[in-house]
Parts: sequence; structure tokens; C-alpha cells
Amino acid sequence: MKIKTRFAPSPTGYLHVGGARTALYSWLFTRHAGGEFVLRIEDTDLERSTQDAIDAIMDGMNWLNLDWDEGPYFQTKRFDRYNAVIDEMLEQGTAYKCYCSKERLEALRETQMENGEKPRYDGHCRDSQCSHAADEPHVVRFRNPQEGSVIFDDKIRGPIEFSNQELDDLIIRRTDGAPTYNFCVVVDDWDMEITHVIRGEDHINNTPRQINILKALGAPVPEYAHVSMILGDDGKKLSKRHGAVGVMQYRDDGYLPQALLNYLVRLGWSHGDQEIFSIDEMKALFTLEAINKSASAFNTEKLQWLNHHYINHMPAEEVAVYLAWHIEQQGIETRNGPELKDIVKLLGERCKTLKEMAESCHYFYQDFSEFDADAAKKHLRPVARQPLEAVRAKLAAITDWTPENVHDAIQGTADELGVGMGKVGMPLRVAVTGVGQSPGMDVTVQAIGQARSLKRIDQALAYIAEREAQA
Repeated sequence: MKIKTRFAPSPTGYLHVGGARTALYSWLFTRHAGGEFVLRIEDTDLERSTQDAIDAIMDGMNWLNLDWDEGPYFQTKRFDRYNAVIDEMLEQGTAYKCYCSKERLEALRETQMENGEKPRYDGHCRDSQCSHAADEPHVVRFRNPQEGSVIFDDKIRGPIEFSNQELDDLIIRRTDGAPTYNFCVVVDDWDMEITHVIRGEDHINNTPRQINILKALGAPVPEYAHVSMILGDDGKKLSKRHGAVGVMQYRDDGYLPQALLNYLVRLGWSHGDQEIFSIDEMKALFTLEAINKSASAFNTEKLQWLNHHYINHMPAEEVAVYLAWHIEQQGIETRNGPELKDIVKLLGERCKTLKEMAESCHYFYQDFSEFDADAAKKHLRPVARQPLEAVRAKLAAITDWTPENVHDAIQGTADELGVGMGKVGMPLRVAVTGVGQSPGMDVTVQAIGQARSLKRIDQALAYIAEREAQA
């Protein structure tokens, strides 16, 4: 049997973390088995579905590199198919027209609630012999079995059973002629030959209804796997108050897609004590049986740790591709400075995110007219004038501009003046970067370049001279 899974988000908002994890699990299960992965946009909620949300879902899937083999399919473009199936069901008697008014249904619900009963349709029109005009408003309901149970073996949770007496006759077509979500899903899974449905646990109650419809259609019933929800650190359902936002916000905040995928796969799935997984390892090792039944808690610190690991262990050239987007967001022109792969190597140990890296690398590319106030106050004092003048002379004399020769110039200055490296290095750092923190001065000065470094030292000396004049 060819394995075929689907990811089927509703475009009523961004692609959130829970949806991304579900997509990843479906994708990995398919890729592990050499099957096919379908992307389906379930946009039957016409009032809440938006093009912006569709774009956000597609952007998120593409950024995470979760490629699909079929789709994207849109349910709104398949209404003719759904309605044709409903018409066949009406002819076969597996569905029926319900003419109950909204008022009757509301009164029924209130009575059931008062009696402590579960609100459900009472089947009033199920076998009604009343005649109705062709244009009389009505919905179409599925004739759900009234006896027996629906039992399915959830691939994560084990056997789950629902009594048919607990399931009422589901509306499958509304008064306006639009088919409903639960019905569209069934026809889609049937037509697209989906073998495994991997989705959130909030869909468990939909599963017995969908299985009964599939059986009524004579369609094969897929395997089901329901993934537990993701909680915040406080044990409550993950939401915006935990910082949980759309997947693309993680891109904006400077996370690598490889790090987010690695974090998400471990948020409910494990393989021994292993923490770091390449995509190839995930595909090779992933099984539904290894998914945990209990909810998982999102931990931003753990995600940051993973991101920092990937920044420093992925090839710098690959990280640089993602860094380029953040550099662009900062408005930094990089033509007159080091290659971005060198920035990754220089700042990787210091920066946990690419956004932080982009914000920290300005001085490699852009000149500045002001120094950080605290750093300048501490290190660009009159006592720093002699070390800066001496190191400037040695840097200007270098003919082979390498980190080693820059280091020798700084060390030689300290030796000549009989002072520690810090007495030369810290004023030099503030002079050439404008700030009090940076990578080692040998690689930093070398990356900034000889002419630009000398120009900035002159600017620092002028600052010191002005400070001396005001003293």
C-alpha cells in the first residue's frame, strides 16, 4: 500500500506552532515510507478564511522546506463534487432533508440542557412523511447509524470507541447549499486516497462521524493518529500570551528553520536520548508509535539553545543565506565589507539568533559618527591616546592584512608600552566598532579593513583630543 498523508489547515489565521508540528509529523511519516504528502486548504469557512492567511500558510511551509507532492487543493473549488455526492446520498437514503426551523432547534437545545442531557438533534425529520415545497428552506443531514459503536485504533492513543447513540445526524449541507467541513473532509480524504490522517487531538470527536460517513459511501477508512496539544511553560494551552505566534514570526525573530523543525519534532517524539536530528535522520527514524500521548510544553530557552547550536554547526555558507534576509531588514549594505559567511563565523558564538547577529554587525559595513556613550567614557580617555597612536602606526605599516599580522601589531604595541593587551585592545575596540563588545580584535579589525580601521582610529583620537580640550 502506498502511504499518503495530508496537511489540511483552515486559512483563518497564520500557520502556528501546533499546525507546523502536525505538518512536520505528517510529512516525516510520508517521507519515511516513501509515500506522498498532500497540501489541502480547508477554506469552507467563507467568513473567516482570507488570502493573507493562505499566503501565511504557504510561506510557512516553504520556509520550513516541507514540500508537498500534490496540491494545494482548495475545498471552495470542489463544491460541485461535494454536492454531487450529497445528491447521491439523498437518493440512496444515507442522507435526508431536514426542515426544522432555527426556533425549533433552539427550543430543543434549551429543553435538553435543562434536563441535563447532551444537546443533539432528535431526528425529527429523519423519517418524516410530510411533503414540502421544492424551494422550502432545509439542510441535509447524514443518517447516522443509531446502534452499535465506532471503534478505531488510534496510532498514537490506541483503541478509541464512540457509541453511535452519542452521535446525532450531522448537517452535511447548509440551507444556503454549502457543504459543511466534516463532510468535505471525508470526500477529500476519499478522493485523494489518504491512507493516514495525522492531526490534532481536538479532532478526535470528528473522527467517528467521518468514519460513519466514509462507510456509508463505501469508501476505505484511513488510519488515524491524533497528536496531543502543545502547552505553554505554565501548563496552559499555548497561546499568544506565551509568545506563540505564526511560524514566520520565528523567522522574523532570527530562528533557522532547521532549528525550529528539530525543536518541533522533539516536542512529543523521541528517539532515545538524542536531541539533535538532521532532516535525513528525522525521516529515517520517525514513527507514529514513538509519539508521546501526553501534552508537550513549549520552552523558548530550549529553542534558543538549538538555534545557537545550528548557527555554529551548520555550514556558514548555509547560515549566511538566511542571515542575508535579516541583513536586508536592517538596511545594511554589505558590498563594502566581509562576506556574510565570515560574519557567521565571527559572531556565531555570541549570537543566539540571526536577528541579533544582524543587529550586531553594523560596524563591519557602516561607518559611524558617534561612539557608545558608556564605552567611550570608559575607554576613550586621554590615557588611551598614546596606545591608539602607537597601534595606528603599526596597523598602517602592515602590507599583508591578515588577522595574525593585526594581532602582532596590537601585541607589539602593548609590549613596547609595557602595558597589558587590554590597555591597547579596549580603546582600539571602541575606536573601530563604536561599541564595547565585539569578537577578538585581530579578526574584527582585519574584517573591517585597513583603510576603514585607520579612519576610525583617527576619529577616536579626535574624540579624545576634544575631551582633553574640555577637561
